[in-house]
Amino acid sequence: MKSPGRFKVIRDPLWNNIQIDQDAVEVIDTEPFQRLRYVRQLGHAFLVYPGATHTRFEHAVGTYHLARRALIVLDGSGLPSEVTANDRRLIQFAALLHDIGHYPFSHGLEEAGLPSHEDLAIRHLRHPELKKALEHSGIENVATELESLIKGTSTNPLAGLISGSLDLDKIEYLNRDARMCGVPYGDVDVDRLLHALTVVRVPEDGHLVPVGHLAPVGHLAPVGHLAVGIREKGISALESLLFARYQMYRNVYWHHAVRSATAMFKRVVRTALARRQLTGEWIANTTDDTLMSTLRELPDTALAERLQRRVLYKRMAEIPSRNLPDGAGDWIATNPDLLERVEDKLAGEYGLSPGELLLDYPRKSRMVDVDMPLARKDGEVEMLRGERGEALLGIQGVAKELHASARWLRVFASRTIDVDSSRLTAIAERSEQDVKSELQQDTTLMNN
Repeated sequence: MKSPGRFKVIRDPLWNNIQIDQDAVEVIDTEPFQRLRYVRQLGHAFLVYPGATHTRFEHAVGTYHLARRALIVLDGSGLPSEVTANDRRLIQFAALLHDIGHYPFSHGLEEAGLPSHEDLAIRHLRHPELKKALEHSGIENVATELESLIKGTSTNPLAGLISGSLDLDKIEYLNRDARMCGVPYGDVDVDRLLHALTVVRVPEDGHLVPVGHLAPVGHLAPVGHLAVGIREKGISALESLLFARYQMYRNVYWHHAVRSATAMFKRVVRTALARRQLTGEWIANTTDDTLMSTLRELPDTALAERLQRRVLYKRMAEIPSRNLPDGAGDWIATNPDLLERVEDKLAGEYGLSPGELLLDYPRKSRMVDVDMPLARKDGEVEMLRGERGEALLGIQGVAKELHASARWLRVFASRTIDVDSSRLTAIAERSEQDVKSELQQDTTLMNN
């Protein structure tokens, strides 16, 4: 029998004292969660920003901390009776476990074609230790409920705190990543954002009604589901968060050297998988250092050695996304099997060996998009989306341009080669089907 009110305190460089209740302590002490201590939050960004060695562990604990703070704010503003105690507890667990399925080195392996970390979460949630810890909560079907929250399919009225335009994950990682990288771009007004949170009712006809403006006494309340929204006073802070996200992608997450290291890492792992030297299941359960050590011990993995010693491939050509038509080159980001064939074909055309030329064109189509309810001062509620969203949230009107400004198509190579940018553009502008056809015909890609 657990003693009521028991908790522990974790000292954190970002949030100072984080109070962890006993249920969360039991989750943290499990093997799947402790693995996150050895999975870096920003993958290979530490090769550029030496302080970026923070892990998924402290990010997860920080997100849990923000969930507790957000719930206090929402409770204080008066939540409807439909929001149960279990709804609140599930949000705290989901905040703690939202990254439980993450691979080593951040998102690189998902780009390489492995299943998403959200899809892997359920495997970890059913690990005997974690399953036992969660069952102590007494919540029915707790693993299934948490999986739906992590994957963004939950009907929990507070699900927007875990997966949405203003989820706590974004607030936490932007602040922590900026702090650890030593850059000012991710500084977000956390208090303002948390105190601007609210819950609105979304009736089946789509008309939105704030919880504080339900039908008068004696009338039936509107029928519909509840959703997390933001009050009008939080608009400026929300815009600041979105712009911070753009700045972090442009300057940190998509920094050219970070992307070079990521491209090298993806290729060496894909090679090991193709040779059946490693399995996806093993990779999903291991850690950064164990994976790199294993890769370096495999035969013919000089690429892994270069990556370990930070002998990164250099930029031979780069083209800003704004110079390409909409949708051009998206197959580079979405079809890793085709991309590898193109890379090796181009490598041969330049006298390089397979794996010595890599293409990179990262994609984050909803980098600064917003789709959530806004509770106005006059009591009206409307959605921050589409043309109306652009009118209320200025940054929405330039979302496409910001994404294009941060995104670059790049060629990385093991040694200096002369790459014609115009021909690279021509390759990117070809459709996925045309590229496949040319590979089958064995035509020269760079000369077409």
